Amino acid sequence: DLSGHLLAYLSLSPVFVIVGFVTLIIFKRELHTISFLGGLALNEGVNWLIKHVIQEPRPCGGPHEAVGTKYGMPSSHSQFMWFFSVYSFLFLYLRMHQTNNARFLDLLWRHVLSLGLLTAAFLVSYSRVYLLYHTWSQVLYGGVAGSLMAIAWFVFTQEVLTPLFPRIAAWPISEFFLIRDTSLIPNVLWFEYTVTRAEARNRQRKLGTKLQ
Repeated sequence: DLSGHLLAYLSLSPVFVIVGFVTLIIFKRELHTISFLGGLALNEGVNWLIKHVIQEPRPCGGPHEAVGTKYGMPSSHSQFMWFFSVYSFLFLYLRMHQTNNARFLDLLWRHVLSLGLLTAAFLVSYSRVYLLYHTWSQVLYGGVAGSLMAIAWFVFTQEVLTPLFPRIAAWPISEFFLIRDTSLIPNVLWFEYTVTRAEARNRQRKLGTKLQ
């Protein structure tokens, strides 16, 4: 039905997330983004391991004979999306430091984005049950596993990896591939905007001087 078609497309969200991460890494080459993708990969590995330890079958049987694995506990889609959403939530509220003079809109977009991410995670999880790929328990445990993995990886990144990022960014191979560390910049978006604007104005002034 129509709902099934919409939910089927929505369940492709993990693919879009991976494509987005690869694009960001290619164009930004920022260590925290690379670490985030590494956490997602580790999360998928943990999901595969749990599935093959528990070996609980999917509920679909006949409707979906061609699936990646016959085991369904826990749901990999649910675990992936809840890892992504919870980690992003922690990043938005703990990594991107709020300032005392933060504008209302600066805080509003953070709340709206967090709500959107959590809603997407819930809808993807629901789609797996609606499309008969998983039971509610498989989706629930996937969400719990993904959330716990996200919290653990966020703490590991902040407490262990982030202090090492300046050294990693200084490695010759990192400099060759233009890999950078923005850990000490509270608001990367605002920093990039102001630097780009200042550089553009400087070039405009130089161009105007040459034309005169």
